[in-house]
Amino acid sequence: MNILDAIDSPADLKQLPLSKLPDLAAEIREIIVDVVSKNGGHLASSLGAVELAIAIHYVFDAPQDKVIWDVGHQSYAHKLLTGRRDRFATLRQHKGLSGFTRMTESPYDAFTTGHSSTSISAGLGMACAKHLKKDRSKVISVIGDGSMTAGLAYEGLNQAGDMQKDLIVILNDNDMSISRNVGALSSFLSRTFSTKRLQGLRKEFGDFLKSLPRIGDDAYQFAKRSEESFKTFVTPGMLFEAFNFDYFGPIDGHRLGHLVEILQNIKILRESVLLHVTTQKGKGYAYAEKNPIYFHGVGCFEKETGNCVLKDSVIPSYTKVFGEAMVELAAENDRVVAVTAAMPEGTGLTAFSEIYPDRFFDVGIAEQHGVTFAAGLAAEGYRPVMAIYSTFLQRAYDQILHDVCIESLPVVFAVDRGGIVGEDGPTHHGLFDLSYLRAIPNMVVMAPRDENELLRMLATALNHDGPIAFRYPRGAAVGVPIQKPVETIPVGKGELLREGDDVLILAVGASVREAMDAADALWEKGISAAVVDGRFIKPLDRDLILPLAERLGRVVTVEENVRQGGFGSAVLELFSDAGLLGSVTMSRIGVADCFVEHGPQKVLRAKYGLDAAGVTVAAERLVKGRG
Repeated sequence: MNILDAIDSPADLKQLPLSKLPDLAAEIREIIVDVVSKNGGHLASSLGAVELAIAIHYVFDAPQDKVIWDVGHQSYAHKLLTGRRDRFATLRQHKGLSGFTRMTESPYDAFTTGHSSTSISAGLGMACAKHLKKDRSKVISVIGDGSMTAGLAYEGLNQAGDMQKDLIVILNDNDMSISRNVGALSSFLSRTFSTKRLQGLRKEFGDFLKSLPRIGDDAYQFAKRSEESFKTFVTPGMLFEAFNFDYFGPIDGHRLGHLVEILQNIKILRESVLLHVTTQKGKGYAYAEKNPIYFHGVGCFEKETGNCVLKDSVIPSYTKVFGEAMVELAAENDRVVAVTAAMPEGTGLTAFSEIYPDRFFDVGIAEQHGVTFAAGLAAEGYRPVMAIYSTFLQRAYDQILHDVCIESLPVVFAVDRGGIVGEDGPTHHGLFDLSYLRAIPNMVVMAPRDENELLRMLATALNHDGPIAFRYPRGAAVGVPIQKPVETIPVGKGELLREGDDVLILAVGASVREAMDAADALWEKGISAAVVDGRFIKPLDRDLILPLAERLGRVVTVEENVRQGGFGSAVLELFSDAGLLGSVTMSRIGVADCFVEHGPQKVLRAKYGLDAAGVTVAAERLVKGRG
């Protein structure tokens, strides 16, 4: 019998002798690799945090003690140790376990974490609440995988150090986020010293202090108190001590006995503490150790070889098409620069970064900074293209509004993963961008129906003298031929793709394909549907849309976005301004007022009526007076 089979809660874990914990770690890694190889998921991050999860639950008393995992994709071992072992095979499957921590999934998940750098702020809030309740249980914020590159983490540290509440922050330092960490703070956190080098530095530092007039001997005696105090000066401890945290580390995060001992000692402290733990991303699975970037978020793969199970499609992804186009356009225009937030691979900019390293900027997990940084580039005459996932762009809303749009600076937002994303669930679906971008003055918003239109929109964006965004979905493009040379699109110009006499279907982005398929299905039912690719969510093509709507009288809008404030809302506003609300019957297809769960894109689109079948049903009801 495996050790893990007898663990249904952390209470069971505590019954094990320390000598058995390394064997348990090996079992957990084997299960994680097995399940992720079948379901896909965040493999390398969770493999690196196995010992940390074991040690935390061995020492602390969850769920009374609150453990916050930041980001939640480090938490697979945590899930296995907290009563979800029997369901772990459902990881990231529809109606199965989330790939992140979810408060609604388990009482052991103290906070829902899908975006990075939230754990310290949330943990401090919990610590203050416990103080008010006179609850002496602990709060542990585990932050890592690049999350310390974000400003929010330091805002939390700043207040926590000032308030001196009972908070333990564990920095899981693997020198990685999704890609290699960037920035001065990352370099600072990654400093390591050999014993010989440390001794040499200690002597040099002591000699320097002694040489100072009057205060030299006193300062030297202070620094000499112990090697640990000296290490504070020359290791990351200096930073965290400046924030008023008691700093411990760095220690090896894979030495379970040492980890447990350190945590037991820290547990009795009642002030703000930071434990710096170094780990290896992908630990225990050779292929993930060798290529932690690929295995950060991976699809199905063969355990024995590490090879992807699904062969690459002959049709490139939208992300790849965008990345290749950026290289071509940069060759034509030396003012084109690229900005991303810790995701050069995920946004397709790897080739650009290699060919134009001086014109490529990875700002780390710092979306707010990235947008304002791009605004600075634009203010000096450059054409920055900020490539970013829709869900992460949400984090920089104020910067888009205040720093880019008020002065109408020409920043291009290439919004990847727009719409239903899939197995990463509600924290990662890009279902709000059409609404939150459309609301801002001076912003132009587009969505391509295929890869050819994507290239045209990128060219249009770079030619536009103001802020502009185009959003495109995750996954393979359509496979249409690329037309060269790439022509720009007049801003606000839609396209009539199909004539019809009974109903008008207005769609944008990936939904245009579903609308065309629905038109075919409706034709078989004796219903003639006109289909318009709106192309632009803002501004709308009123000269195209209004005459068609007035003539047909029945309109269906389709978008892979929440209905509130999106494309359908824009069309309703257009009809209201034109006085057509009394003469046009309308049905808006989009996501209702809810957060969409995780699951395959196809399954979720069908569930929420965003596929061709859903469009067909809505249009048929409208035509037959049941809409």
